[in-house]
Amino acid sequence: MAARPPLLQLNDISLTFGGDPIFSDLSLVVQPGDRVALVGRNGSGKSTLMKVMAGLVEADSGARTLAPAASVGYMEQDPDMAGFATLGDFAASQLDPSEAYRVEMAGEGLKFDPARAVETASGGERRRAALAKLMAEAPELMLLDEPTNHLDIEAIAWLETTLKETRSAFVLISHDRAFLRELTRATLWIDRGMVRRQEKGFTHFEEWRDKVWEDEDQARHKLNRKIKSEARWAVEGISARRKRNQGRVRALQELRAERSSQITRQGTAAMALDSGPKSGKKVIEAVGISKAYGDKVLLTDFSIRIQRGDRVALVGPNGVGKTTLLNMLMGTEAPDSGTVTLGTNLLPAIFDQSRAQLDPDMTLWDSLTGDPDMRVSGKADQILVRGMPRHVIGYLKEFLFDEAQARAPVRSLSGGEKARLLLAKLMARESNILVLDEPTNDLDIETLDLLQELLDDYDGTIILVSHDRDFLDRVAATTIAMEGDGRATVYAGGWTDYRSQRKSTAEWADAGRKPAAKPKSGGSAKKEKSSALSFTERHRLEELPDVIARLEAEIAKLEGLMADPELFTREPVKFRKATEALTQRQSALTDAETEWMTLEEKAGS
Repeated sequence: MAARPPLLQLNDISLTFGGDPIFSDLSLVVQPGDRVALVGRNGSGKSTLMKVMAGLVEADSGARTLAPAASVGYMEQDPDMAGFATLGDFAASQLDPSEAYRVEMAGEGLKFDPARAVETASGGERRRAALAKLMAEAPELMLLDEPTNHLDIEAIAWLETTLKETRSAFVLISHDRAFLRELTRATLWIDRGMVRRQEKGFTHFEEWRDKVWEDEDQARHKLNRKIKSEARWAVEGISARRKRNQGRVRALQELRAERSSQITRQGTAAMALDSGPKSGKKVIEAVGISKAYGDKVLLTDFSIRIQRGDRVALVGPNGVGKTTLLNMLMGTEAPDSGTVTLGTNLLPAIFDQSRAQLDPDMTLWDSLTGDPDMRVSGKADQILVRGMPRHVIGYLKEFLFDEAQARAPVRSLSGGEKARLLLAKLMARESNILVLDEPTNDLDIETLDLLQELLDDYDGTIILVSHDRDFLDRVAATTIAMEGDGRATVYAGGWTDYRSQRKSTAEWADAGRKPAAKPKSGGSAKKEKSSALSFTERHRLEELPDVIARLEAEIAKLEGLMADPELFTREPVKFRKATEALTQRQSALTDAETEWMTLEEKAGS
């Protein structure tokens, strides 16, 4: 069988913005079925490269080649919805009317209402509509730029499952390590205008990156030694020779030129946290608190004691009440019943996911010097950083901003740069309790690593809201799971610990309703089950119930659509496509159920 041609090729692409080169002589290939992580520092050009791949940004030179009749879809960060009344109208705008049901299915998974008016939709709802549009269209190549932002963990799980099952190729930009590890088989790494490719998924990225950098450092060290040796020869040999070896002198000049042309790696942000004076041992105590808005119950009879040094994470679907509980715990919102008592000597520092502390019309300079907590009396160019005066430019450079950006408006920053600026404001003040509401959105991998290390060393208390499973595992020691209907349960550990304990609780509940299976001789049933299945098989067995439930829901929706007796005569094309989709999902459901039974039998053998 002849090999299929690449879906997309970029050859010798060069691109310059405002005089600064973004890429030079860049080439890459995307093959059918590729599942690629696109990684790199904030500001390295990931989103720009993705727009070049999508054909939305034209390069200064080079060629973009798309396979004949191939379709490419790009998830817009800020979609233009002018002319559309509802989010559903926008999401279905490129679909045949007979396929509009795909938007409803994606809407259920991504938790957005297709009937929501565009003019009243939030930025997060607009992005979810753009993602639903792409998933419903299912092009041969999907380009996804931070698709998990504004999604809760349930929606991320839906998207993860859907992308696993798609036949489309896709390229992903994401800060969510767990998402990238689960989905990708190859990695494109943008580093100082160069794109490298490794035929391994994101799981192996950091090892590969560190090896590349280690090899670079060794090569640079050898070059420096050679230059030093040749320079010594050039100086010391003058008195011993009337005439220099001009070829050797030219070689020394070339070595120096080679060193000058090397692009140094950008350092990591020099972030630091100061926990300030200690708070009292008891930080927050909530007893029997409840909260409802009309008929919607957010919390019922919840109690918790948070002590100095605790790391507490709040998890749950969007809209379940995490931010409301956070506000009640911090004393900025009163519960309907119950009491919240704050400890003594609290110095809170708050990172809000809406970035409300940043005025988009202010410059970075004014954003820092105009903050009353950071202002130095009589000094227009200095700010207080943890009680010590610092020059504005010097402090901004620690967070990887250059001097030219200092006078630029905040609105000109990328999402990751806004997050870094907000961290700069937060970390300038002393604190002993950090409140972090979605701090990981838009941060690159290296900055996330540094933030996690700083939180590890922080002496104060941390209350965290996040949908980033990897970050929750790294930081949280206690998890409050809000699961709807007013239920909030406290678990020890991070996300993985919570899921494990929740699963065990469900299994214990099931065991109370069913006769216990008799273990075979030679060990426990649990031990035999884990040894009978490989890691991949165990993982697949755990995810199959969700796959089956999703297929059953889609079948029910399609059957409901086809229950209309007039559909065949009124819209024959829609009827035919719905019939094909129903047949495909019924077949997939049979396969999934068969696979589940096979793995269950193997696990119990």
